[in-house]
Amino acid sequence: MAFNISERVRDLAAQAQDSLREQFARIDAIAETNTQKVLTAFQDHRVAEAYFAGTTGYGYDDLGRDELEKIYADIFGTEDALVRIGFVNGTHAISCALFGALKPGDVLVSAVGAPYDTLLGVIGVVDKGPGSLKDYGVEYRQVDLVDDAPDPKGLAEAVKDPRVKAVLIQRSKGYSTRSSLSVDEIGTLCDIVRANNPDAAILVDNCYGEFVETQEPTQVGADLVVGSLIKNPGGGLAPTGGYIAGRKDLIEAASMRLTVPGIGRECGSTLGQNRALYQGLFLAPHTVAQAVKTAVFAAKIMELLGYRTEPTSDMVRHDIIQMIHFGTPGPLKQFCKGIQFGAPVDSYVTPEPWDMPGYDCQVIMAAGAFIQGASIELSCDAPMREPYTAYLQGGLTYESGKLGVMLAVEELLKVKA
Repeated sequence: MAFNISERVRDLAAQAQDSLREQFARIDAIAETNTQKVLTAFQDHRVAEAYFAGTTGYGYDDLGRDELEKIYADIFGTEDALVRIGFVNGTHAISCALFGALKPGDVLVSAVGAPYDTLLGVIGVVDKGPGSLKDYGVEYRQVDLVDDAPDPKGLAEAVKDPRVKAVLIQRSKGYSTRSSLSVDEIGTLCDIVRANNPDAAILVDNCYGEFVETQEPTQVGADLVVGSLIKNPGGGLAPTGGYIAGRKDLIEAASMRLTVPGIGRECGSTLGQNRALYQGLFLAPHTVAQAVKTAVFAAKIMELLGYRTEPTSDMVRHDIIQMIHFGTPGPLKQFCKGIQFGAPVDSYVTPEPWDMPGYDCQVIMAAGAFIQGASIELSCDAPMREPYTAYLQGGLTYESGKLGVMLAVEELLKVKA
């Protein structure tokens, strides 16, 4: 064997996998449903070779780009969509959506506590430079979690102010310890907002959640969903970019923030990347299933070793993220080291904590990816602060993801030996 994996770890892996047959079957069924949804959209829009020809310069009349946006709208059950390689990451796409939905004097409410670290600078909660929503006169409020769960009563009260024009719901847990939200839970929060402030736009940070369930938040009441193409919907092939899908007026406003008023979505060359975006989207339901299986396997094998996980291996998943609580920095760093050893790219590198832009503490990140920062590829990152929790995600194939986790366990056991 190419990998030096002990019999103990191989036995643990076999035990973990044998116990997950029902979970894997459920995940495969979701992938089949979502694949049918994607394939139907491709066929309805008569996807052809001509769609893959990219544009340069201004990018006017890019047939492939414009049709892909219609396909995204169909898949997410929305009026419109904006799918562009001009979005540098998910935070950029969310920022454009927020700036498009809000004006000076408006109030933004975060429905489930503080949003992901990189959005705090966008909102202006922390000073990360000029140009935040706060700088433009947008007020921010948040509904804190109660017992690590959403607070329906608090949300109902928070959105009654008529100046509340946008409500942000983060589907994934980010670096918090709460559970990620199911689509049904997001639907309940949308109903609360609608009942108390029908005019507020509901925006869902959908990162890490696409295709994990058979429905998306826009199908249960959200006005917009926003995400990154180097996560779930890019299927591991999209080289960069992001998407926004939802209400037509909000998409139009977001497009003016991506470019400039008067140009909006009309410009934006694709530089030969249309094929990768189409093929990545086609593969996305299957690729996401591989990542979810990897997460479930990681949870189970770590549970067999006595570690606390969230979600546990028997729970239904709502995103691709797996939390593993280490309690101290040493084992956490060893686990990340092993994940890096299992990567197809930069496997020889040893990850170390560093001052990553946008975060308030050092972050360790194991990520040997074909696309830099692609969270749909196997990676593991953690803020170096208590309770020293690792956030594992991705895996283009279950087989490679499983090997990566086994190598991480092998490194971990070296410390415990």
